[in-house]
Amino acid sequence: MNIDIRKSIKANFKDNSIEEINNSIESAINDKDEITLPGLGVFFEILWNNSDNNMHQNIINSIKKGL
Repeated sequence: MNIDIRKSIKANFKDNSIEEINNSIESAINDKDEITLPGLGVFFEILWNNSDNNMHQNIINSIKKGL
């Protein structure tokens, strides 16, 4: 069985409101549940792919600062 996790996560959140997406992200981070990491990774991929080079640098700087 081959599951496309990206498609699945996008489909699961496609009709969610901004508030619902925010709550899902906050919950995933606060619960520290590793099962949510792939979903956060898909969200990160969406963010990255929809950002310009300046935003990429801001994201990288934020990650580096957090490490």
